Amino acid sequence: MVNLTSGLLGAVVFARHADRIESFSSPTTWATFNTFITPLGTSQAFQSGTYLRSEYLDPRSSSFIAGISSEIVNIHEILVRADSSGDGTVFQQSVSAVIQGLYPPTKEYEITLANGSTIVGALGGFQYIPIESVEMNEDVSLNGLLSCPNFDLHVANLEKSDLFLSKGKEAASFLKKLQPYLGGPRPTNFSFMFNMWDFVDVQMQHNRTYLHEVPAGFVNRARVLADFHDGNAYSDPKPDGIGNVATRAMLPSIFSALTRIANESDPLKIAINGISYKPFISLFNLTEAAKANPEIAGIENYNSLAALELRNSSSGEPTLRLKFKNGTDEHAFRTLTMFGKTDIPLSEFISRLTPVAINSTAEWCSACNQTSLRGCT
Repeated sequence: MVNLTSGLLGAVVFARHADRIESFSSPTTWATFNTFITPLGTSQAFQSGTYLRSEYLDPRSSSFIAGISSEIVNIHEILVRADSSGDGTVFQQSVSAVIQGLYPPTKEYEITLANGSTIVGALGGFQYIPIESVEMNEDVSLNGLLSCPNFDLHVANLEKSDLFLSKGKEAASFLKKLQPYLGGPRPTNFSFMFNMWDFVDVQMQHNRTYLHEVPAGFVNRARVLADFHDGNAYSDPKPDGIGNVATRAMLPSIFSALTRIANESDPLKIAINGISYKPFISLFNLTEAAKANPEIAGIENYNSLAALELRNSSSGEPTLRLKFKNGTDEHAFRTLTMFGKTDIPLSEFISRLTPVAINSTAEWCSACNQTSLRGCT
C-alpha cells in the first residue's frame, strides 16, 4: 500500500565511507594516504544503500518520498557527489556501493528496439548513476580542511592548550603500553592519536594473529582518546570559527540541494554526499545536535549516515529533521535535535547558518589565509 501521508519531500544524505584498509592521516596537512575500501566495506555500503531504499523508496515506509521513481532511477531526481580530496578513492568506491543498494539491478531496466527486440541492461539491469567527483583544486565544498593554514593553526593552538597537554600527559602511560602493538616504530605523540587508534582498529578487524595478541580494552581506550582529539580539532566553540570549516564550506551546497527539493518545479528529491567523518563532527557541532547528544561529538563509525529530511508541515513551510545512524551496527536512523528542536523550518535553518557559510573559493581562501593552493592564486 502506497503511503501518501509521510509528507517527506526529499533528503540530503551524508555517507561516511565503509570498512577500509589502514589510513595514515597527516597531523599537519590532514590528508589521508594509501587507503582503499575492502570487500567488507562494499558490503557495508551496499547495506546502507539498501537501508536508504527501504526508508525513502519503499511506498510502504513512513518516510517514503512521494513521487520518487522507486524502481528505475530518474537521474534528474538524484544528485550524488563524492569527495576526491587527498586520497579520495575510498569515498568514490563507498558511495558507488551505496547507490547500488539504493537502486539495485532490475530486469525492468530494459529497452525495446525498433526491430521489436528487448534488451535488459548489463549485469542483470545494473543502473549506472552518475557520481560527481568533487576535486579539491576545483571545489572546496566537501573538504574545506586541506591546505587551510588557519585550520592548521587552530589545531596547533589546541595541542598547546592546557586541556590538550593535560590529556596528553594523562594518556602517556597508556600510549607507552600501546607502542609495541603499533606495527613498528610509530610516533606515540598525542597529535598522532587518530593514526594510532586507526592502526589498532584496522588490525583487529583484518589480522587474526593481531586480534588475539592485543590486550583487551586497548582499542576502546585508544578510540576514547582519538574521539577527544578529533572531536575538538574538527569543531569550534564559535560557529564562525575555523574549526568548523569542513561544514561551513559544505553549507552552500546543502542550502542549494534543500531549496531545490522544496521547489515543486525542480525534480531533485535526494542528494547523497560521500565524505569522511570530519564534516560530521562540525555538522553536529554547528547545528547543536552534539549538545543534546554528546556521544556523537567524536569520530563517527565506518558507514555512518546522516540525513537532513525535508518535510511538508501544517504551517505551509517545509521543515527539516536531522537523522543519524552511527555505522553498520546501528540498524535504524534516530532523530537528533537541531538548535533544540526536532523539526526546524527550512528558512530558520538557512538564516541561522547563512552568516557562517563559506560561499566561494575566494571566501574560503580568506577564511583559511591561503594565498596559492586550491585555486587561491
